[in-house]
Amino acid sequence: MVSTSTTTPDEYLASLPEERREIISAVRDLILQNLPEGYQETINWGMLSYEIPLEIYPDTYNKNPLSNVGLAAQKNYNSLYLMAVYQNTADYKELMDAFASMGIKPDMGKSCVRFNTLEQLPLETIARLIAKTSVADYIRIYETTQASRR
Repeated sequence: MVSTSTTTPDEYLASLPEERREIISAVRDLILQNLPEGYQETINWGMLSYEIPLEIYPDTYNKNPLSNVGLAAQKNYNSLYLMAVYQNTADYKELMDAFASMGIKPDMGKSCVRFNTLEQLPLETIARLIAKTSVADYIRIYETTQASRR
């Protein structure tokens, strides 16, 4: 997992080498342009986090804000975490189809897409998937997932 001593998104970006800052800034701009109302941009989990504040939804399993999207510059790659996409079969398929249409086999973990350049990401699809998940939708996805784990 990535770590940072920065406390604001601007400090986080300023702490990155210029080449990484350009890539992370471009993905951050895409996220911010498409993020539905109610999410908050913070530094959490050692990265940029786009989450539902505890004031809106305090009932999380770990008592931390519910993070929908995360963005980080790791040691050898960048990471884009798409938690709602990972938890929604149709959205996950749409993301995989977008990679396939680009002729790219994604480098992925569960909710994490690892990338080094913007050309490795289906940016239009990612923007659409982020935009379609309202705070209420993500809370429903989260609660459904948590209920199935019990």
